[in-house]
Amino acid sequence: MNVKSKNFKRVLAGGLTGAVNGLFGGGGGMVAVPILKNMLGYKEKGAHATAILVIAPVCLVSAITYIVNGYFIPGIVIPAAIGSTAGGMIGALMLEKLPTGIVNAIFIAVMLVAGVRMLF
Repeated sequence: MNVKSKNFKRVLAGGLTGAVNGLFGGGGGMVAVPILKNMLGYKEKGAHATAILVIAPVCLVSAITYIVNGYFIPGIVIPAAIGSTAGGMIGALMLEKLPTGIVNAIFIAVMLVAGVRMLF
């Protein structure tokens, strides 16, 4: 595969991830991991780590858009941001220590629970 084709796939992957994140206010990371694994050939842990790095600026842009449009509620956002930051640190440490199969199983379980919750 030539460089142009690889770069096109990378831009397409980023566009899909960003569109999902912007449309739903999050969730781009859930789309980014399978895209990075299946479309771009990343290994499991690399896909998870890269998804976080890719989604961070997307989340920032989405957050600014939501703030500008008046959807920011400090009493909710600030405690959630503190919890999310702590959870992110714990998750990053766990990614380093857990076997790939366990990471994959946890990811699948979270995706299934999220999907079922959206149905009801």
